[in-house]
Amino acid sequence: MTPLLFLLASVAGGVGAGLRYLVDLGVMSLTRGRFPWGIVVVNITGAFALGVVTSAIPDAAFIVGAGLLGGYTTFSTAMLDTFALWRDGERPASVLHLLGTFAASVLAALVGLWIGFAL
Repeated sequence: MTPLLFLLASVAGGVGAGLRYLVDLGVMSLTRGRFPWGIVVVNITGAFALGVVTSAIPDAAFIVGAGLLGGYTTFSTAMLDTFALWRDGERPASVLHLLGTFAASVLAALVGLWIGFAL
């Protein structure tokens, strides 16, 4: 990896983290309750975008995939939200969040891959 490639991926990761914050904030302002819809949307759209990028433009997969989308998506926050729901006694919502986010993200990645190959 060249220093320039490293720098571009690092900057893209910072942009992705900023986008994650804005999307999470925007979605949460539209929803009610404690369920972490913003992070769900972030992880599903990130999985979809990564599928498209890796299949349609594999040369950009490192900067866009590992950089931008690596900063944008957040497995750790999703798991922390799952734990917080469980801890607060919202166990059905916790399980739904865990399994739903996983299933929807895998499906979104597959659809993204399919669309990327079609391009």
